[in-house]
Amino acid sequence: MTARRRDPRAERAARVVPTGGPRLRLALTASDSAAPASGRPRRDPRARRADATVQTAPRLRLDWSGKALAAPATTSAAAVSPAVAGRGVRAVAEPVLRVIDAPACLVFAVLDRADGALSALDRQVMAAARLLADALDGAAVALAAVGPEDWGPEDWGALGADRVLPMPAAWAQEHAPEARAAAVGAAMARWSPVHVVFPESQDGGDVARRVAAVVGERLFAGVESLSAQCVARRAGGGSRELSCAPPRLLSIAADAVAPLGPLRHEARPLDPVAVACAPRLGAARRLPVDPDGVGLGEADFILSAGNGVTDWAAFADLGRALGATRAGSRVVCDAGHLPRDRQVGASGMVVSARSYLAFGIAGAPQHLQGIGGVGHVIAINTDLHAAMIKRADLAIIADAQAVMPALIRLMRERTHG
Repeated sequence: MTARRRDPRAERAARVVPTGGPRLRLALTASDSAAPASGRPRRDPRARRADATVQTAPRLRLDWSGKALAAPATTSAAAVSPAVAGRGVRAVAEPVLRVIDAPACLVFAVLDRADGALSALDRQVMAAARLLADALDGAAVALAAVGPEDWGPEDWGALGADRVLPMPAAWAQEHAPEARAAAVGAAMARWSPVHVVFPESQDGGDVARRVAAVVGERLFAGVESLSAQCVARRAGGGSRELSCAPPRLLSIAADAVAPLGPLRHEARPLDPVAVACAPRLGAARRLPVDPDGVGLGEADFILSAGNGVTDWAAFADLGRALGATRAGSRVVCDAGHLPRDRQVGASGMVVSARSYLAFGIAGAPQHLQGIGGVGHVIAINTDLHAAMIKRADLAIIADAQAVMPALIRLMRERTHG
């Protein structure tokens, strides 16, 4: 006697439980399918979590009581997207605007803004001022050379500034340490900040020491570890550590403070301070420097070549036209096109330039390790799927030999009008 042949489709149809919802529900046993359906829709955990989401930034906030959705909509914190079938209502939170009308104190952050741009160290100085101000229920004030075209409350607010004290915009381009120090001293006399934070950079460290001499206070230079209760740095060749409570004047070393999160501040402008300074420096100008004489670890703009570059004369001309420091991948240095000290990568130099322009570099893992600290990467390659193209902030899919002459012509047109 043969067994009756099974029909999987019929068995599945017999287990379907009608719910009236968009999702299919199957009974686990035949007795469950014979039982009448309760009519209750099946529980959707994702939809419940989306309905309970009040905000997603800077921290996820959930309200399982349902009171947040039942309450009337408020003004600024979150924008709610329309309901999606089966997913509920999602709350898409925008950065919350923080306004401090009556701060208990002020903390100054003196920014370099070298060449009119904010550096990574400037952002870390602002984060340090933000940390100290929050511990004292105060407000962080950004002191920077700001022109009319640079003024944007949203940008300075995202940087973490409650107030912005503009300095003359020309100071971003010229060497004026005496005027900068006099302006910071005048601002300190007017607003009496609890702390003044400087960047430990070439220009910022100079201004910090001049301000310390003007106001007659000691400077804690090169802070490597910062908290609301203590600042510290190494001394004695790294064999000792100096620490104390946060003083009034301190300068921040690179990578000592983590950047801020997505919280927007008011960035209310303050009235500029009138400064009467008779500089004793007769004239100051920047001396021309051969970019190839700068070490890769100190270079700000690097022009790098890989195996895709064959026109080395055009590569050299482009480096001179852009004022960039030339570098290359390991393949290029092994072939003798560039010296060994120009090699970028895990087996060469690890660079932290502001801009890295890569021609014909595929992007081996060792090379990508060498550019981990680069601010902006621009890659030119014929391979759309190259690892360097994926790493780049801006990519051009073209032959390097065609792009280099075009850039040289463009630079010459801009130079000669």
